[in-house]
Amino acid sequence: MFPRGTGRYLAFSPICLRARHYTMTQDLKPRNLHARVLVRRNAPTHEFFLADRDFRFAADCERMRVDRNGSVLSLLLIRLAAAKSSDKDIGFLTRVLEGRLRLTDTPGVLNDGRVAVLLPDTNAEGAWKLATDISEVYPPGPERPECDVLVYPPHHRKRDAISVDSDLEDTDDAARVGAEESKAADKDAPDAEPSEFFFAKTMPRWKRGLDIVGASIGLVVAAPIVLTAASAIKLTSRGPAFFVQQREGRGGKKFNIWKLRTMCLDAEEQKSVLRPLSQQDGPAFKMQRDPRTTRLGRFLRWSSIDEMPQFWNVLKGEMSLVGPRPLPTEESQACQRWQRRRLDVTPGITCTWQVSGRGKVRFDDWVRMDLRYCADRSVFKDLKLVFVTLPALIFQRGMR
Repeated sequence: MFPRGTGRYLAFSPICLRARHYTMTQDLKPRNLHARVLVRRNAPTHEFFLADRDFRFAADCERMRVDRNGSVLSLLLIRLAAAKSSDKDIGFLTRVLEGRLRLTDTPGVLNDGRVAVLLPDTNAEGAWKLATDISEVYPPGPERPECDVLVYPPHHRKRDAISVDSDLEDTDDAARVGAEESKAADKDAPDAEPSEFFFAKTMPRWKRGLDIVGASIGLVVAAPIVLTAASAIKLTSRGPAFFVQQREGRGGKKFNIWKLRTMCLDAEEQKSVLRPLSQQDGPAFKMQRDPRTTRLGRFLRWSSIDEMPQFWNVLKGEMSLVGPRPLPTEESQACQRWQRRRLDVTPGITCTWQVSGRGKVRFDDWVRMDLRYCADRSVFKDLKLVFVTLPALIFQRGMR
């Protein structure tokens, strides 16, 4: 007989196989992450916690499970006081967690020194209750660890914080404070949901270096073209030469994307009326012959000259030369949970969809192209996509 609570992990066999494949391809010792979770309680202290890389992989597995079945995942983050970071204090925290975690909970240590615990099927209130139990083991004062709670999907966090406030008499002080801090985080960080930002991947150094070099060259080469096009826009239509629009980037963080204006001034107001005529399924809006486009704008969009100012976004680090195209905020937030995993990496000027499927594929397939790129970034792939973008723009048809 299997121990009680292992059924859910047995159902994870495909993911376990992916974990084994992932670690083998990274030249690491093959191991089953979830099996490691099941036996960790009898392991030495240094094996009780998953390392940052393994923990984040386990977190990604749990996020996929949540996206599939609509449940909720909480992440408890614990930072020990500076004077409590020795091996002895880590060992004490280990014993505290051993007495309070479920078999399905997964602890790990992040690279920044924080202890993190995955809490499947646990809402914000339950996670803050665990944080309270852990904190009360320590004496009051600066020696107590700092705790934070992230909840995925993000809307669960907001709903749970409200439910805690609505029933204060049944909530202890620490949990109430935690709920208030959770609400404060929503107000202080409106540009990105903390739980989505946690899952976002860091940009490799080689990629950032390639972006800086490529964007610098691109700005120098594009400058006379952009200035000429901007002058033509001012001469042929009313309004500014540049169009600035808010979009969602890595981890859901919002930024302003720069483009040459190719449409009339009230284009955004007309969008709601034209939405039923969109030729792209899903939340993205695309039309073959958009009536809002000016005569000059049609040429700028066909040639993609209107996208050249985005080299500035790349130089600032808001975008990359290669990456999933950033959608307008409204369209991005209308995506399904699994589709928003395309936000795990920095968005780009070009990617697989631009060179092979532009205007020809369903939105789900578009997202799958982006997710395949997110899972397998490399210098060779980025350079290849950059070099095939120009002929793809010249010879391929598509909605632009």
